[in-house]
Amino acid sequence: MADSKAEIVIVGAGIIGLSIAYQLARRGAGRIMILEKAAAVAEGSTGASSAVLRQRYSNPEMIRLARDGLRAYSNWSEFTGLSEPRAVYQRTGMIWMVGDTPEAAAAHAELMRNEGIDAEVLDAAELQRRFPALAACSSALDLSGATEHECADGGPFLFERDAGYTDPVGAAQDLLEAALREGVELRLRQRVTSIRRSGGRITGVDLAGGCSIDSPLVINAAGPWCNQLNSMAGIKVPWTLSPMRVQVLHRDRPTEIDGPLPVVADTTGGIYLRPEGRGQQILIGAIEEEHEVIADPDDFQRGVDPEYRETKILGLHHRLPALPHRGRVTGLAGLYTVNEEDVHPILGPTELDGFLVANGFSGHGFKLAPMIGSQIAQSLTGKRASFDTDVPIDYLRVDREPITVQSKTAVA
Repeated sequence: MADSKAEIVIVGAGIIGLSIAYQLARRGAGRIMILEKAAAVAEGSTGASSAVLRQRYSNPEMIRLARDGLRAYSNWSEFTGLSEPRAVYQRTGMIWMVGDTPEAAAAHAELMRNEGIDAEVLDAAELQRRFPALAACSSALDLSGATEHECADGGPFLFERDAGYTDPVGAAQDLLEAALREGVELRLRQRVTSIRRSGGRITGVDLAGGCSIDSPLVINAAGPWCNQLNSMAGIKVPWTLSPMRVQVLHRDRPTEIDGPLPVVADTTGGIYLRPEGRGQQILIGAIEEEHEVIADPDDFQRGVDPEYRETKILGLHHRLPALPHRGRVTGLAGLYTVNEEDVHPILGPTELDGFLVANGFSGHGFKLAPMIGSQIAQSLTGKRASFDTDVPIDYLRVDREPITVQSKTAVA
């Protein structure tokens, strides 16, 4: 016998699960329960996210999802209904130093402008006028340090004026507060051990400790643990969803790095960077993830590898030549769930009636989260709400064909 009942059970209290819960609850979707195996929200991929909010993608649909997500984050108080949210959007702009030809940069800018995004192309002189701390070098960098580097200004560089970042844990806590206000229930330290079915459809879940919950609808938002849930449900999605270890560094920002500092995507140095801590630190990560598949998402190395630290700091010094060779560097490792076929998420109904997935975000999840919640909530309730996206859920459906992308990375 079940201990309780819910119209909708969401497994996972990261930014995706919380967004889905909030978007459903604000439409009056009934009793919604979030189950989280950890002791707090955002302890999986969300807590280790760099939370960069940008809009450059290969396809118009993804551009619109990112645009609509950024619109929610940049109007966070209105979106969540909180007068003093924890997360505050930091609008810095974003520079793309990714080897674009003049034609490619112009085409990307036009594609983005067609979707209402403020994008332009800068040459090296204009880049350094606006962001004097950044070198405009586009010469290949030997990350081993074995070859002496000679800089040469390059370009063009695509610039997104409205891009930036926010606090990922604060945003998750804000969504939790907003969802609880709307009547959502959260149960922490609750690991799902089985998913019950009858007659080809979902009937509920069982939890460690012997409790169970009856529900006709279960949403898998379990991040790196998604494959475990899908196996419990007895389904096989036609995608390779791999938990992968992702490392991020934090370095104190010294006074020598003067002036505004945008988010930067830099293939020459193999890094992305952004301000952190309201500009007092610099966050650094790998622009092309050095994938390390993790067999057990509960057991992986959470510290940063020394070689990773050395090569990324070398890339940072190349892009910020005034950066002194001193200062404290810390780091951590988290997990992405990478869809190895096309680095895009799968979303919505599966072959098992009543079992939905929101999996495989491949590093895109945080920026898309408000609109992932919007898509699922619109599909389940048929109701629209403020800040909704018009990109249909079918664009990311489970049985779609792989989406064509320019690169299988978190900047696809």
